[in-house]
Amino acid sequence: QGQLVESGGGSVQAGGSLRLSCAASGPTFIGLSMGWFRQAPGKEREFVAAIGWTGGSIYYADFVKGRFTISRDNVKRTVYLQMNSLTAEDTAVYYCAARTRGWPTKSSDYAYWGQGTQVTVSS
Repeated sequence: QGQLVESGGGSVQAGGSLRLSCAASGPTFIGLSMGWFRQAPGKEREFVAAIGWTGGSIYYADFVKGRFTISRDNVKRTVYLQMNSLTAEDTAVYYCAARTRGWPTKSSDYAYWGQGTQVTVSS
């Protein structure tokens, strides 16, 4: 069936950068749009960014516009999230997910999820 595996998280100081990767295995994810979500302690999971199968149809949450960039390499079956100008408010577990229906910002429209990778930004 396949799985999604995130990597690239870690600890960084405010103003720094991280690049998250999400590797997809198996045929399940071919043709699917992908998204990144995050969940901070005590908060609900929130949408961060999404990208269509061909690399178009890109969406960002307002709080990351101009700082984060989502991209994908379908040959490598990997989706990336380049995060720049990080702040303490970006501290969260970041999840990648594959969307099977509906709207790119709605978490319930994503059927497949990775295990998450922790991002910690110190101020």
